[in-house]
Order: sequence, then C-alpha cells, then structure tokens
Amino acid sequence: MTSSPVARPDEVRRHNRTTLLRLLHVSGPCTRAALAAELGLNRSTIKTLVDGLAEAGMVEEKVPRPGRGAGRPSLLVLPQPQAAVVLAVDLQVEHVAIALVGLGGQILGRNSWNLRGRMREADEVITHIIESTAVLAGDLGVTPVAAGVSVPGVVRRSDGLVHEAPNLRWTDVALGERLSSVLRIPVLVGNDAELGAVAEHIRGVARGSSDAVYISADVGVGGGVIADGSSLRGKSGYVGEVGHMVIRPGESGRPCYCGSSGCWETEVGEAALCRALRLPEDTPRGAILVELRQLGNDPLAAWERLSEFAEWLTLGLVNVVNLLGPQLVVLGDLLTVLPESVLDRVGTDVRRRSLVSRAVGGTRIVSSVLGIDVKLLGAAEIAFEMVLDTV
Repeated sequence: MTSSPVARPDEVRRHNRTTLLRLLHVSGPCTRAALAAELGLNRSTIKTLVDGLAEAGMVEEKVPRPGRGAGRPSLLVLPQPQAAVVLAVDLQVEHVAIALVGLGGQILGRNSWNLRGRMREADEVITHIIESTAVLAGDLGVTPVAAGVSVPGVVRRSDGLVHEAPNLRWTDVALGERLSSVLRIPVLVGNDAELGAVAEHIRGVARGSSDAVYISADVGVGGGVIADGSSLRGKSGYVGEVGHMVIRPGESGRPCYCGSSGCWETEVGEAALCRALRLPEDTPRGAILVELRQLGNDPLAAWERLSEFAEWLTLGLVNVVNLLGPQLVVLGDLLTVLPESVLDRVGTDVRRRSLVSRAVGGTRIVSSVLGIDVKLLGAAEIAFEMVLDTV
C-alpha cells in the first residue's frame, strides 16, 4: 500500500494565496468573512493571507461606503489593479485593439487602429502592436508582466503560431514568439472565439454555467467551448472551427475559402447577413448595424427579411447543441444585433429540434453583454492565468 504525498506547508500557503487572489480577481471586493466561507479556510488563515498580500501591494482593505445597517461595517479586501498589469490584444480582420488590464479586470488604458492595405501584413501588425504598447505603458506608468492575444484564425496554443488566419491572409506566423522576444514577457495567443468563451464564462452571461458555447459571427464564424467549467482547447489548441461544419452540401452550397462548400459561415457570416438584408456584400459594418436596429422595431418585417438566415443559424446551432450539450449558447459579434423577435424564434426552434437540448432541460440561447471588449477581456484572462500562478 502506498501513501499519498503530503503537501509541504509552503506549498499549501502558496496554493491558498493564489486561490484567494484569483477569487478577488474574478469576483471583486470581498470581506474576510466572505473569503473564509468561500474558500473553506479559518479566519486566522485568511488574516495571514490577506496581510501578506497587502504587504506585497497586491490587495488593500477599505471601509465600504456607509450603509443603513447598524454596527461597524466589515472591511472589504480589494485587488490592487496596478499590482499586476497584463497586455490584451484583440486582432480582428479590419481592426486592432490593445489594452492594459489591471488585476481585477480593470482596463487601465487602451488604443486601437484600423487595418487597411499593407497594415494587414503580419510584420506591420506586430510592429504596430509593439510600438503602441510602449506608448500606452509609458503614458500610464506601468509595465505589463504578460500578454494575451486574440486572433481570428487557427492557433497553436503551445507557442502562439498562427497556422492560418485566412481573412487576414496569414499563414504560419510565429506571432507569440515574435511578440514575446521583443516585449520580453510571456505571450499566449488564442483563437478569438475561444477567448470570447473565456470572457463570457468569467465576466459575462455564462458566469456560473459549467457548460457553455460561444458562437462568434463576423466575417467568419467561430466557436469557443466551456466544458465542465474549463475551456476546451484540444491537445494542440485547434478546437472550435464550427463555421466550417458543412450544412448545405451539394451544388446549392456556396464556396468557402477553406476549400469546401456549404460551410455554416457561408450562410450566417457577414456576407450572408448582407444578402439577407438585401445589401451589397461589401456594405460597411456600421450600415449593417443600423439596418438591424431598425428592423428590431418591426418584428414582422424582421422575420420577413431574416427568416432564411434564421433557419441556417438554427440548423447550425442544433448541430452544436446535439454535439456538445451545453446549458447555454452565447451569441457574439454581429449576432448580438439580430432583432430580439428573431432570436426568440431561433431559441425556441433549437430547443424543439435538438434532442440533447430537451435532455438537459432546454439549452438557453442568449446574446453577449460584454460588447466590443469581449475578446480583449478574454485575452487578458489567459494572460492572468500565467500571472496568478506565479504571485
């Protein structure tokens, strides 16, 4: 009979310290009593941990704003945003956004620029990210300790190699290694939809859901999966290309850049939405959003224009739900602007037509509430995964 290894006291303290700091980072200010209850530790242990983190400048304690209750209020333990700052990068097809994000998820500063012509080339993008980061960090007087990058493509998680980002026309770009070598900090690169799922699970509408799927529809369509409370990445990180499920096979399927035809994103991506709205496929994003918001005021007109689009969206979602069995599906990017009446019918049809949805009690279909920051926040969180494990 072999005995289980016993953790050393210093390992236990380090684990408790990391767990407490992660809880404050995700959940925000807590009292010592709440921390003790949440972590299952006694009050003296919590006091030792909080005092140590406060001495290191990672947290501070404050008296909450006066309330109506009687008695002395409990001190709140707050994460110190500038104690650990990470760089978050959201690289999109036509736009790049960067932000410096402090402990607790607070965005301390940001910058963004459009991608046109040569600015889409990998060398140009990498150079601009590095230069913009230096300016932003100098203005704020902070130094990032890690970085997370969101990319609309197939990414190898181990080293940040962008195997293919077709809408950017990138192939085999060593993005993670190149950024890390210049910035001199660890850099993690992830697929944009995967990081959308991470952000929704930690800070959005999927918080509290152990099984959720995030579907992102932009120029392309991608998916991120939360399974049993963790991001599903696969051994190499190549998970979530749901946009390339073939849902319209045969001659009627539209050609896709992946080499196949009839892929889901050819029926629910930006170009497909333009066709449904009777707009040219190169219509600017702002005009598409205006058209969708106007349709939101007229449910009958919205269904007349978008019923076929909604059918293809439903068909793909039924496949996703039957395959993954999530409690929740979160729709992001352009799908968040679809009229509520259309989304309600899509949700009803998915629950009716999906065997697995009925088995789990009815998968909910909801829109993201994190707006344009969803992938920035997801990028920040994968960076904080590294940081919080080393404090």
